[in-house]
Amino acid sequence: MTFQNTREFARELDSNDTLNHYQEQFIFPKVNDKRVIYFTGNSLGLQPKRTKAYIDEVMNDWAELAVEGHFYAEKPWWDYQERFAEPLSKIVGALPSEVTVMNTLTVNLHLLMVSFYQPKGKRYKIICEEKAFPSDQYMFQSQVHFHGYKPEDAIVEIKRREGEHNIRLEDVLAKIEEVGDELALVLIGGVNYYTGQVFDIKTITAAGQKAGAKVGWDLAHAAGNIKLELHDWNVDFAAWCSYKYMNSGPGNASGVFVHERHHNDPDLPRFAGWWGHNKERRFKMEPNFDPVHGAGGWQISNLPVLSLAPYLASVEMFAEVGMDALIKKRDHITSYLEFVLHEIDKEVESTFEIITPSNPEERASQLSVFLHGEGRALFDYLMKNGVITDWREPNVIRLAPVPLYCSYEDMYDFGQILKKGILGK
Repeated sequence: MTFQNTREFARELDSNDTLNHYQEQFIFPKVNDKRVIYFTGNSLGLQPKRTKAYIDEVMNDWAELAVEGHFYAEKPWWDYQERFAEPLSKIVGALPSEVTVMNTLTVNLHLLMVSFYQPKGKRYKIICEEKAFPSDQYMFQSQVHFHGYKPEDAIVEIKRREGEHNIRLEDVLAKIEEVGDELALVLIGGVNYYTGQVFDIKTITAAGQKAGAKVGWDLAHAAGNIKLELHDWNVDFAAWCSYKYMNSGPGNASGVFVHERHHNDPDLPRFAGWWGHNKERRFKMEPNFDPVHGAGGWQISNLPVLSLAPYLASVEMFAEVGMDALIKKRDHITSYLEFVLHEIDKEVESTFEIITPSNPEERASQLSVFLHGEGRALFDYLMKNGVITDWREPNVIRLAPVPLYCSYEDMYDFGQILKKGILGK
Protein backbone atom coordinates (compact mmCIF):
# COMPACT_ATOMS: atom_id res chain seq x y z
CA MET A 1 0.00 0.00 0.00
CA THR A 2 1.16 3.52 -0.81
CA PHE A 3 0.64 5.66 2.31
CA GLN A 4 -0.36 9.31 2.35
CA ASN A 5 0.24 11.77 5.16
CA THR A 6 -3.24 13.29 5.08
CA ARG A 7 -6.17 13.23 7.44
CA GLU A 8 -8.45 11.91 4.72
CA PHE A 9 -6.17 8.94 4.06
CA ALA A 10 -5.82 8.17 7.78
CA ARG A 11 -9.60 8.25 8.17
CA GLU A 12 -9.95 5.89 5.23
CA LEU A 13 -7.59 3.45 6.94
CA ASP A 14 -9.67 3.70 10.11
CA SER A 15 -12.87 3.04 8.22
CA ASN A 16 -11.38 -0.21 6.88
CA ASP A 17 -9.96 -1.28 10.25
CA THR A 18 -11.88 -4.22 11.73
CA LEU A 19 -10.55 -3.37 15.22
CA ASN A 20 -11.36 0.34 15.10
CA HIS A 21 -14.49 -0.02 17.28
CA TYR A 22 -12.42 -1.34 20.18
CA GLN A 23 -11.24 2.22 20.88
CA GLU A 24 -14.67 2.87 22.33
CA GLN A 25 -14.11 0.08 24.86
CA PHE A 26 -11.26 1.97 26.57
CA ILE A 27 -11.11 5.01 28.84
CA PHE A 28 -8.74 7.73 27.60
CA PRO A 29 -7.26 10.52 29.71
CA LYS A 30 -7.95 14.03 28.46
CA VAL A 31 -5.66 16.99 27.97
CA ASN A 32 -7.19 20.38 27.19
CA ASP A 33 -10.61 18.64 27.22
CA LYS A 34 -9.56 16.45 24.33
CA ARG A 35 -8.87 12.71 24.28
CA VAL A 36 -5.14 12.06 24.28
CA ILE A 37 -3.08 10.24 21.68
CA TYR A 38 -1.79 7.41 23.86
CA PHE A 39 1.60 5.93 22.97
CA THR A 40 2.58 4.41 26.32
CA GLY A 41 0.76 1.09 26.29
CA ASN A 42 4.26 -0.42 26.45
CA SER A 43 4.43 0.94 30.03
CA LEU A 44 0.80 0.90 31.17
CA GLY A 45 -2.17 -0.02 29.01
CA LEU A 46 -5.38 1.97 29.09
CA GLN A 47 -8.27 0.83 31.26
CA PRO A 48 -10.93 -1.20 29.43
CA LYS A 49 -14.45 -0.03 30.27
CA ARG A 50 -15.47 -3.60 31.10
CA THR A 51 -12.85 -3.79 33.88
CA LYS A 52 -14.99 -2.08 36.52
CA ALA A 53 -17.74 -4.68 36.23
CA TYR A 54 -15.26 -7.49 36.91
CA ILE A 55 -13.93 -5.73 40.01
CA ASP A 56 -17.42 -4.82 41.19
CA GLU A 57 -18.44 -8.47 40.91
CA VAL A 58 -15.70 -9.49 43.35
CA MET A 59 -16.51 -6.59 45.68
CA ASN A 60 -20.20 -7.49 45.71
CA ASP A 61 -19.45 -11.16 46.35
CA TRP A 62 -17.15 -10.16 49.20
CA ALA A 63 -19.88 -7.92 50.68
CA GLU A 64 -22.66 -10.47 50.34
CA LEU A 65 -20.82 -13.75 50.91
CA ALA A 66 -17.69 -12.84 52.86
CA VAL A 67 -15.53 -15.95 53.29
CA GLU A 68 -18.09 -18.10 51.47
CA GLY A 69 -17.11 -16.30 48.27
CA HIS A 70 -14.21 -18.71 48.01
CA PHE A 71 -16.68 -21.41 47.00
CA TYR A 72 -20.03 -19.76 46.24
CA ALA A 73 -19.20 -16.58 44.34
CA GLU A 74 -20.32 -16.51 40.71
CA LYS A 75 -16.64 -17.03 39.90
CA PRO A 76 -15.44 -18.85 43.03
CA TRP A 77 -12.21 -17.38 44.34
CA TRP A 78 -10.46 -20.64 45.16
CA ASP A 79 -10.10 -21.51 41.48
CA TYR A 80 -10.37 -18.00 40.00
CA GLN A 81 -6.94 -18.28 38.38
CA GLU A 82 -8.00 -21.34 36.38
CA ARG A 83 -10.15 -19.11 34.15
CA PHE A 84 -6.93 -17.74 32.67
CA ALA A 85 -5.58 -21.05 31.42
CA GLU A 86 -7.45 -21.28 28.12
CA PRO A 87 -7.28 -17.63 26.93
CA LEU A 88 -3.69 -17.11 28.14
CA SER A 89 -2.54 -20.31 26.46
CA LYS A 90 -3.70 -18.88 23.13
CA ILE A 91 -1.97 -15.54 23.74
CA VAL A 92 1.42 -17.13 24.44
CA GLY A 93 1.15 -20.32 22.39
CA ALA A 94 1.04 -22.85 25.20
CA LEU A 95 -0.96 -25.73 26.55
CA PRO A 96 -3.50 -24.61 29.17
CA SER A 97 -1.62 -26.65 31.79
CA GLU A 98 1.60 -24.73 31.04
CA VAL A 99 0.36 -21.29 32.15
CA THR A 100 -0.87 -19.67 35.33
CA VAL A 101 -1.02 -16.24 36.97
CA MET A 102 0.52 -15.25 40.28
CA ASN A 103 2.68 -12.64 42.02
CA THR A 104 4.44 -9.99 39.92
CA LEU A 105 7.03 -10.28 37.17
CA THR A 106 10.41 -10.10 38.90
CA VAL A 107 9.10 -12.17 41.82
CA ASN A 108 8.10 -14.87 39.35
CA LEU A 109 11.42 -14.74 37.51
CA HIS A 110 13.21 -15.22 40.83
CA LEU A 111 10.96 -18.18 41.67
CA LEU A 112 11.52 -19.71 38.25
CA MET A 113 15.27 -19.29 38.60
CA VAL A 114 15.05 -21.43 41.76
CA SER A 115 14.00 -24.23 39.43
CA PHE A 116 15.94 -23.45 36.28
CA TYR A 117 19.19 -21.79 37.39
CA GLN A 118 21.08 -24.65 39.02
CA PRO A 119 24.79 -23.83 38.71
CA LYS A 120 27.07 -26.79 39.20
CA GLY A 121 30.78 -27.24 38.63
CA LYS A 122 31.96 -25.18 35.71
CA ARG A 123 28.40 -24.74 34.36
CA TYR A 124 27.30 -21.57 36.19
CA LYS A 125 27.13 -18.69 33.71
CA ILE A 126 24.06 -16.73 32.63
CA ILE A 127 23.73 -15.10 29.22
CA CYS A 128 21.54 -12.01 28.94
CA GLU A 129 21.34 -9.02 26.65
CA GLU A 130 23.31 -5.84 27.24
CA LYS A 131 21.18 -3.14 28.89
CA ALA A 132 18.43 -5.52 29.90
CA PHE A 133 15.64 -3.87 31.87
CA PRO A 134 17.21 -2.83 35.22
CA SER A 135 14.98 -5.14 37.30
CA ASP A 136 16.36 -8.10 35.34
CA GLN A 137 19.92 -6.88 35.86
CA TYR A 138 19.38 -6.62 39.61
CA MET A 139 17.79 -10.07 39.62
CA PHE A 140 20.76 -11.64 37.83
CA GLN A 141 23.23 -9.97 40.18
CA SER A 142 21.41 -11.09 43.33
CA GLN A 143 20.88 -14.63 42.04
CA VAL A 144 24.54 -15.24 41.23
CA HIS A 145 25.56 -13.66 44.56
CA PHE A 146 23.16 -16.05 46.29
CA HIS A 147 24.90 -18.99 44.64
CA GLY A 148 28.33 -17.70 45.63
CA TYR A 149 29.53 -16.28 42.31
CA LYS A 150 30.69 -12.84 41.25
CA PRO A 151 28.39 -11.03 38.76
CA GLU A 152 31.32 -9.85 36.66
CA ASP A 153 32.30 -13.49 36.15
CA ALA A 154 28.95 -15.28 36.03
CA ILE A 155 26.88 -12.83 33.98
CA VAL A 156 27.72 -12.69 30.28
CA GLU A 157 26.15 -9.83 28.33
CA ILE A 158 25.61 -9.96 24.58
CA LYS A 159 26.65 -6.56 23.33
CA ARG A 160 25.69 -4.44 20.38
CA ARG A 161 28.33 -3.85 17.77
CA GLU A 162 29.91 -0.42 17.82
CA GLY A 163 27.69 2.10 16.07
CA GLU A 164 24.65 -0.22 16.07
CA HIS A 165 21.51 0.03 18.17
CA ASN A 166 20.37 -3.59 18.04
CA ILE A 167 21.89 -6.97 18.82
CA ARG A 168 22.54 -9.28 15.90
CA LEU A 169 21.17 -12.81 16.06
CA GLU A 170 24.50 -14.22 14.89
CA ASP A 171 26.20 -12.53 17.85
CA VAL A 172 23.75 -14.14 20.28
CA LEU A 173 24.39 -17.56 18.77
CA ALA A 174 28.15 -17.02 18.73
CA LYS A 175 28.17 -16.02 22.39
CA ILE A 176 26.19 -19.13 23.34
CA GLU A 177 28.70 -21.30 21.48
CA GLU A 178 31.62 -19.42 23.03
CA VAL A 179 30.42 -19.88 26.62
CA GLY A 180 29.62 -23.50 25.77
CA ASP A 181 29.76 -25.96 28.66
CA GLU A 182 30.07 -23.13 31.21
CA LEU A 183 26.55 -22.00 30.32
CA ALA A 184 23.78 -22.74 32.83
CA LEU A 185 21.04 -20.36 31.71
CA VAL A 186 20.02 -18.06 28.86
CA LEU A 187 17.49 -15.46 29.99
CA ILE A 188 16.68 -12.59 27.64
CA GLY A 189 13.84 -10.12 27.18
CA GLY A 190 11.69 -11.24 24.25
CA VAL A 191 11.36 -7.60 23.19
CA ASN A 192 14.00 -5.13 24.31
CA TYR A 193 12.26 -2.42 26.31
CA TYR A 194 14.48 0.41 25.02
CA THR A 195 14.84 -0.26 21.30
CA GLY A 196 11.76 -2.40 20.69
CA GLN A 197 13.86 -5.13 19.05
CA VAL A 198 12.13 -8.52 18.90
CA PHE A 199 14.48 -11.46 19.45
CA ASP A 200 14.28 -14.75 17.58
CA ILE A 201 13.00 -16.77 20.53
CA LYS A 202 12.78 -20.07 18.66
CA THR A 203 16.34 -20.00 17.30
CA ILE A 204 17.96 -18.73 20.50
CA THR A 205 16.10 -21.28 22.62
CA ALA A 206 17.29 -24.13 20.44
CA ALA A 207 20.88 -22.89 20.53
CA GLY A 208 20.92 -22.49 24.31
CA GLN A 209 19.49 -25.94 24.89
CA LYS A 210 21.93 -27.48 22.41
CA ALA A 211 24.70 -26.05 24.60
CA GLY A 212 23.20 -27.83 27.59
CA ALA A 213 21.59 -24.81 29.23
CA LYS A 214 18.06 -23.98 30.28
CA VAL A 215 16.43 -21.11 28.34
CA GLY A 216 13.88 -18.70 29.75
CA TRP A 217 12.34 -15.45 28.58
CA ASP A 218 11.18 -12.22 30.17
CA LEU A 219 8.13 -11.46 28.03
CA ALA A 220 7.16 -8.15 29.68
CA HIS A 221 7.07 -6.36 26.32
CA ALA A 222 6.16 -9.43 24.27
CA ALA A 223 3.04 -10.98 25.80
CA GLY A 224 -0.05 -9.62 24.09
CA ASN A 225 2.20 -7.90 21.56
CA ILE A 226 3.96 -10.53 19.43
CA LYS A 227 3.15 -13.99 18.11
CA LEU A 228 4.40 -16.51 20.65
CA GLU A 229 4.59 -20.30 20.36
CA LEU A 230 6.25 -21.10 23.68
CA HIS A 231 5.27 -24.77 23.70
CA ASP A 232 6.32 -25.51 20.13
CA TRP A 233 9.53 -23.50 20.51
CA ASN A 234 10.39 -25.73 23.47
CA VAL A 235 11.01 -22.77 25.82
CA ASP A 236 11.82 -24.00 29.33
CA PHE A 237 10.07 -21.18 31.18
CA ALA A 238 8.86 -17.62 30.81
CA ALA A 239 7.12 -14.87 32.75
CA TRP A 240 5.45 -11.61 31.82
CA CYS A 241 3.62 -8.69 33.37
CA SER A 242 0.00 -8.03 32.49
CA TYR A 243 -0.25 -4.26 32.75
CA LYS A 244 1.44 -3.25 29.51
CA TYR A 245 -0.12 -4.62 26.33
CA MET A 246 -2.72 -6.60 28.27
CA ASN A 247 -4.19 -3.60 30.12
CA SER A 248 -4.73 -5.18 33.55
CA GLY A 249 -3.87 -2.14 35.67
CA PRO A 250 -0.76 -0.77 37.41
CA GLY A 251 1.61 -3.32 38.90
CA ASN A 252 -0.82 -6.14 38.35
CA ALA A 253 -0.39 -9.91 38.38
CA SER A 254 2.20 -11.73 36.30
CA GLY A 255 1.77 -14.67 33.98
CA VAL A 256 4.01 -17.74 34.09
CA PHE A 257 4.84 -20.47 31.58
CA VAL A 258 6.53 -23.76 32.45
CA HIS A 259 6.92 -26.29 29.64
CA GLU A 260 5.04 -29.54 30.22
CA ARG A 261 8.20 -31.64 30.09
CA HIS A 262 9.15 -30.18 33.48
CA HIS A 263 5.80 -30.78 35.17
CA ASN A 264 6.55 -34.27 36.44
CA ASP A 265 10.22 -33.86 37.29
CA PRO A 266 10.51 -34.70 41.01
CA ASP A 267 14.14 -33.57 41.10
CA LEU A 268 13.37 -30.05 39.94
CA PRO A 269 13.61 -27.73 42.96
CA ARG A 270 10.96 -25.13 43.61
CA PHE A 271 9.76 -22.95 46.47
CA ALA A 272 6.45 -24.41 47.61
CA GLY A 273 3.32 -22.94 49.14
CA TRP A 274 -0.19 -24.13 49.81
CA TRP A 275 -1.81 -22.70 46.67
CA GLY A 276 0.50 -24.88 44.60
CA HIS A 277 -0.60 -27.95 46.57
CA ASN A 278 -2.99 -30.59 45.20
CA LYS A 279 -6.21 -28.65 44.66
CA GLU A 280 -8.53 -31.42 45.82
CA ARG A 281 -6.60 -31.83 49.08
CA ARG A 282 -5.53 -28.22 49.67
CA PHE A 283 -7.91 -27.58 52.56
CA LYS A 284 -6.97 -30.80 54.34
CA MET A 285 -3.87 -28.93 55.56
CA GLU A 286 -1.53 -31.84 54.91
CA PRO A 287 2.12 -31.53 56.03
CA ASN A 288 3.80 -32.71 52.81
CA PHE A 289 3.71 -30.78 49.55
CA ASP A 290 1.99 -32.48 46.61
CA PRO A 291 2.19 -30.04 43.71
CA VAL A 292 -0.67 -29.29 41.35
CA HIS A 293 0.09 -30.78 37.95
CA GLY A 294 1.34 -28.12 35.56
CA ALA A 295 2.43 -24.52 35.97
CA GLY A 296 -0.07 -24.15 38.83
CA GLY A 297 2.31 -26.20 40.93
CA TRP A 298 4.63 -23.19 41.07
CA GLN A 299 1.99 -21.09 42.84
CA ILE A 300 2.73 -20.27 46.45
CA SER A 301 0.15 -18.02 48.06
CA ASN A 302 -3.59 -17.46 47.95
CA LEU A 303 -4.24 -15.53 44.74
CA PRO A 304 -5.13 -11.79 44.92
CA VAL A 305 -8.56 -12.04 43.30
CA LEU A 306 -9.15 -8.29 43.24
CA SER A 307 -5.98 -7.95 41.16
CA LEU A 308 -6.88 -10.85 38.91
CA ALA A 309 -10.32 -9.47 38.06
CA PRO A 310 -9.04 -6.68 35.73
CA TYR A 311 -6.64 -9.11 34.11
CA LEU A 312 -9.47 -11.54 33.42
CA ALA A 313 -11.45 -8.74 31.78
CA SER A 314 -8.51 -8.11 29.49
CA VAL A 315 -7.69 -11.70 28.52
CA GLU A 316 -11.33 -12.27 27.64
CA MET A 317 -11.11 -9.27 25.30
CA PHE A 318 -8.00 -10.82 23.73
CA ALA A 319 -9.94 -14.04 23.27
CA GLU A 320 -12.57 -12.12 21.31
CA VAL A 321 -10.04 -10.41 19.06
CA GLY A 322 -7.35 -13.08 18.62
CA MET A 323 -3.62 -12.50 18.27
CA ASP A 324 -3.63 -12.84 14.49
CA ALA A 325 -5.96 -9.86 14.05
CA LEU A 326 -4.00 -7.81 16.59
CA ILE A 327 -0.69 -8.53 14.88
CA LYS A 328 -2.07 -7.72 11.43
CA LYS A 329 -3.14 -4.26 12.58
CA ARG A 330 -0.01 -3.84 14.72
CA ASP A 331 2.23 -4.26 11.69
CA HIS A 332 0.15 -1.95 9.52
CA ILE A 333 -0.31 0.90 12.00
CA THR A 334 3.36 0.74 13.06
CA SER A 335 4.37 1.02 9.40
CA TYR A 336 2.05 3.99 8.99
CA LEU A 337 3.57 5.69 12.03
CA GLU A 338 7.03 5.07 10.57
CA PHE A 339 5.88 6.65 7.30
CA VAL A 340 4.47 9.70 9.10
CA LEU A 341 7.75 10.20 10.99
CA HIS A 342 9.74 10.08 7.76
CA GLU A 343 7.36 12.56 6.11
CA ILE A 344 7.62 15.05 9.01
CA ASP A 345 11.39 14.58 8.98
CA LYS A 346 11.44 16.06 5.47
CA GLU A 347 9.67 19.21 6.69
CA VAL A 348 11.88 20.09 9.68
CA GLU A 349 15.59 20.65 10.26
CA SER A 350 15.85 18.10 13.05
CA THR A 351 16.59 14.48 12.19
CA PHE A 352 14.63 11.50 13.44
CA GLU A 353 16.57 8.26 13.72
CA ILE A 354 14.36 5.24 14.32
CA ILE A 355 16.52 2.81 16.30
CA THR A 356 13.90 0.03 16.26
CA PRO A 357 14.64 -2.50 13.49
CA SER A 358 13.01 -1.66 10.17
CA ASN A 359 12.42 -5.36 9.44
CA PRO A 360 8.82 -6.12 10.54
CA GLU A 361 9.99 -9.56 11.76
CA GLU A 362 12.24 -7.86 14.32
CA ARG A 363 9.83 -5.30 15.73
CA ALA A 364 6.35 -5.12 17.19
CA SER A 365 4.20 -2.28 18.55
CA GLN A 366 6.99 0.17 19.31
CA LEU A 367 9.19 2.64 17.51
CA SER A 368 12.03 4.18 19.51
CA VAL A 369 13.12 7.46 17.95
CA PHE A 370 16.30 9.46 18.49
CA LEU A 371 15.39 13.14 18.18
CA HIS A 372 18.67 14.53 16.89
CA GLY A 373 18.73 18.29 17.38
CA GLU A 374 15.91 18.17 19.94
CA GLY A 375 15.76 17.77 23.68
CA ARG A 376 13.42 17.34 26.60
CA ALA A 377 11.52 20.51 25.67
CA LEU A 378 9.97 18.75 22.65
CA PHE A 379 8.79 15.88 24.83
CA ASP A 380 7.26 18.38 27.26
CA TYR A 381 5.50 20.09 24.35
CA LEU A 382 4.04 16.79 23.16
CA MET A 383 2.76 15.97 26.65
CA LYS A 384 1.16 19.41 27.08
CA ASN A 385 -0.55 19.02 23.73
CA GLY A 386 -2.16 15.68 24.33
CA VAL A 387 0.47 13.18 23.14
CA ILE A 388 1.27 10.79 25.99
CA THR A 389 4.62 9.27 25.16
CA ASP A 390 7.75 8.10 26.93
CA TRP A 391 11.12 9.84 27.27
CA ARG A 392 14.38 7.94 27.71
CA GLU A 393 17.78 9.54 28.09
CA PRO A 394 19.58 10.98 26.23
CA ASN A 395 16.88 12.04 23.73
CA VAL A 396 14.75 9.06 22.77
CA ILE A 397 10.98 8.89 22.71
CA ARG A 398 9.26 5.51 22.65
CA LEU A 399 6.04 5.34 20.65
CA ALA A 400 3.75 2.32 20.99
CA PRO A 401 0.76 2.44 18.60
CA VAL A 402 -1.21 -0.29 20.41
CA PRO A 403 -3.65 -1.82 17.90
CA LEU A 404 -6.58 -2.20 20.32
CA TYR A 405 -6.99 1.51 20.98
CA CYS A 406 -4.77 3.57 18.67
CA SER A 407 -6.17 4.87 15.38
CA TYR A 408 -4.55 5.81 12.11
CA GLU A 409 -5.88 9.33 12.55
CA ASP A 410 -3.97 9.41 15.86
CA MET A 411 -0.79 8.77 13.87
CA TYR A 412 -1.56 11.64 11.50
CA ASP A 413 -2.42 14.03 14.34
CA PHE A 414 0.75 13.10 16.18
CA GLY A 415 2.81 14.01 13.12
CA GLN A 416 1.19 17.43 12.94
CA ILE A 417 1.70 18.11 16.65
CA LEU A 418 5.31 16.94 16.40
CA LYS A 419 5.96 19.25 13.45
CA LYS A 420 4.39 22.20 15.22
CA GLY A 421 6.45 21.52 18.34
CA ILE A 422 9.68 21.63 16.33
CA LEU A 423 8.87 24.55 14.03
CA GLY A 424 7.36 26.63 16.80
CA LYS A 425 10.31 26.52 19.20
